[in-house]
Amino acid sequence: MSYQLKELLLPDGKSPYAHRFASLDAIAATKVIVATARMEQGNLSNVEWFRGIGEYKIDWGPGYRIYLAKDGLKIIVLLGGGSKKRQQQDIAWRCCTVSLAV
Repeated sequence: MSYQLKELLLPDGKSPYAHRFASLDAIAATKVIVATARMEQGNLSNVEWFRGIGEYKIDWGPGYRIYLAKDGLKIIVLLGGGSKKRQQQDIAWRCCTVSLAV
């Protein structure tokens, strides 16, 4: 099964995912691009789900994370990103963001 990936847009039109992606260096950005390509192809083996939020783990550098949610059967919404060090704060923020955006 393949997925269509979309970015969450907040009411002000900003994308937390794009904001985080823009802050990455070239190598980290490439790792994230590969991860999103894998998700599009249906490979969610690196995703752990909790409270309706998925966390795609990239085991490289500081332990990059991509936060996501599913919208139906074929769409994945990219919520943002982070690292292992800020994981708890990122998860709390993403859960609140999803609640507000819905």
